Amino acid sequence: MPEIKNLDAVPDEFTDDPQFITKMKTKYLGAFAGSERIYVNIDYVKPGAMSVKYHSHSLQEEFFLILAGSGSVRIQGEILPVNQGDFFAKPAGKGIAHQFINDGNEVLEILDCGVSDKNDIIEYPDQDILFVKNQSAVFKRTSAIKGWSTDPNT
Repeated sequence: MPEIKNLDAVPDEFTDDPQFITKMKTKYLGAFAGSERIYVNIDYVKPGAMSVKYHSHSLQEEFFLILAGSGSVRIQGEILPVNQGDFFAKPAGKGIAHQFINDGNEVLEILDCGVSDKNDIIEYPDQDILFVKNQSAVFKRTSAIKGWSTDPNT
């Protein structure tokens, strides 16, 4: 029997940066609830920060809903405004790169859900980087790189 959980009771072990010291924190709701095939996260992005580096997925389909705040999404080279209530889906394998930018004055809250795949390859076109998820390997098209991070704020 599934257990009913509450957003305000997500433990620290299911939250990146629980004290919100950095520019973004994420609550892993799906993992906390016991989800095995889908992920459901809430990303909190401080004003002036970006959610992630601009990227696309080969096998991971994603859905985003703006829960609070306003900002922009960079998607397929365009920068579009996003506000509370806006949402969109990103099918896997279409090369649709994205990145949220909080150019507003309050925390941007994003519901981020989808189907994760351990064999996903994530492409970061701005850096010409490929991340091969099942190998935890990062490549600059022709050679492996050590010490690279997906965090755009470091």
